[in-house]
Amino acid sequence: METANLIWGLIFSSIGIGYFIYGRRQSNLVARYSGIALILYPYLVTNTLALVAVGILLMLTPRFIEL
Repeated sequence: METANLIWGLIFSSIGIGYFIYGRRQSNLVARYSGIALILYPYLVTNTLALVAVGILLMLTPRFIEL
């Protein structure tokens, strides 16, 4: 595994933990599930560009989708 993938995965997983905690405390399902996805998806994506693109999309999801 490349070093860049490890670093990006760590960054997005850390952000995902914050989203999950925020979503749980505010009862915001979109933020909670985005946090879970941010934590888990770095294990599935091996391309660095795809890793960053999916991470940014998941980070922006709670901004544009509200339930």
